[in-house]
Amino acid sequence: TTLNKRRINIIIMYRPPIVTILGHVDHGKTTLLDYIRKSNVATKEHGGITQSIGAYEIDTGIKDYHTSKITFIDTPGHEAFTKLRARGAEVADIVLLIVDAKDSVMPQTIESIAHIKAANIPYIIIANKIDLPDAKPEKIKNDLLKHNIQVESKGGTALFMGVSAKTGAGVKELLESILLLSSDLNLTCELSNAPQAYIIETKKDKHGLVVHAVIKDGTLHTGDTIYFETKKTKIRSLTNDQGIRAKEVAPSTPFELLGFEELPAVGTLISTNPEIAAKPIVDVTPPKKFSIEDVLNTQTEKRLSVILKADVQGSLEAILNSIEKNKNVKVALSGVGEINKSDLFLAKTTKSIVIGFNVKPNSDVVDLAKQEKVVIKTYNIIYELLDELTEVSSLMKEKEESEKNTKGEAKIAAVFIIEKEKVFGIKVTKGKANIGDNVEVFRDKNKVGKTKIISLRQRAKTVEEVKKDQEAGMLFSPELDIKVGDVIKFIL
Repeated sequence: TTLNKRRINIIIMYRPPIVTILGHVDHGKTTLLDYIRKSNVATKEHGGITQSIGAYEIDTGIKDYHTSKITFIDTPGHEAFTKLRARGAEVADIVLLIVDAKDSVMPQTIESIAHIKAANIPYIIIANKIDLPDAKPEKIKNDLLKHNIQVESKGGTALFMGVSAKTGAGVKELLESILLLSSDLNLTCELSNAPQAYIIETKKDKHGLVVHAVIKDGTLHTGDTIYFETKKTKIRSLTNDQGIRAKEVAPSTPFELLGFEELPAVGTLISTNPEIAAKPIVDVTPPKKFSIEDVLNTQTEKRLSVILKADVQGSLEAILNSIEKNKNVKVALSGVGEINKSDLFLAKTTKSIVIGFNVKPNSDVVDLAKQEKVVIKTYNIIYELLDELTEVSSLMKEKEESEKNTKGEAKIAAVFIIEKEKVFGIKVTKGKANIGDNVEVFRDKNKVGKTKIISLRQRAKTVEEVKKDQEAGMLFSPELDIKVGDVIKFIL
């Protein structure tokens, strides 16, 4: 289907949805993907489908929707899903949350829910093994309520479906629901756009360095010069998900690419347009040693967001009960067990700090935390954990109140001595400044002190006010050790 916008001569096409499945181990994710893959008519016509790309496209044969096709990403779970998102890769359009109809909600189900909420992505809940006599779909619905997920039959909006990945019961209805949701999302692309594709897997084999990717917009061709981050290479070959060489790949198509001389990071954006691909995916600058100021300077929300891991359930519940009383702290995820890589990627996505009680991260997790600039704190005494959380959250509240009272900001650009007086040349970067304003001075985001504007001049003339993007000279009293590069904030 096409929408022809004649005035600007652009053809916008609907593209297939890209879907991934999350859930607890052994709840049937792989079985469901295998059933969908093997039952697909188009697959049989092409003599079987390769699983090496980590994603595949099927044609459901279902009509009356924007498309009859669906692309599935066969990732290893929520860790890979959030790793992609933490690095800016907007790959999946829809998530399927699969739950065993016998076991109901389990620890990795809870983790998956946290990752889905953080991603703010449309999802469908699937009760698998619905054909078994001891299946308890109602229990799943009730258990989900404990995690703030309300399905339609319970008065909410979450779509809930029962399937059997073994027999195929409900699978066709599921595929149709995906297509319906896709139509509602109005997923479109333009083939003439500069292509945007995201890398989902990389490997090295007899052919050399192999990259697996999914394209979201535009078209890639064999022979194209493509850019990734600040580098470039030429496409030697493209292979589709059926193992067939292709001259080009269109949006939502999973493909294998040869031509890289070094393996790019998973989540990297590739394009024929260097400006599109120039966005850095991973910031590898090591973080400073943990301090209260570090946490305050990385938080953008009004509350401190934390991911909490404890050694036993009893400790976890005791800590959570205490945290609930602190309105300045929110828990993005809590659980029993070691701090793992998945926790770090969720922390990066949600701008959280990771807290461990009687659990410590292994060396791989510590190294990844440095790479992803995620703060990890561990404790073995509960009151120390709670005291520090209270201190940090209180300072965040103070910072929020202070920002409410900030009327403007400026940067110190120069320092002059005129008639034995120290005059500071400034440029206003936000808001405005007036004579008599109280001023707070910051260096490297740390407060140096407080003072007051006693003189404000532009081109040797005294003025009452300077606004954003304007420059001026200022005198302060009392004098402070103010240097070029310092930031000053004008307080109401």
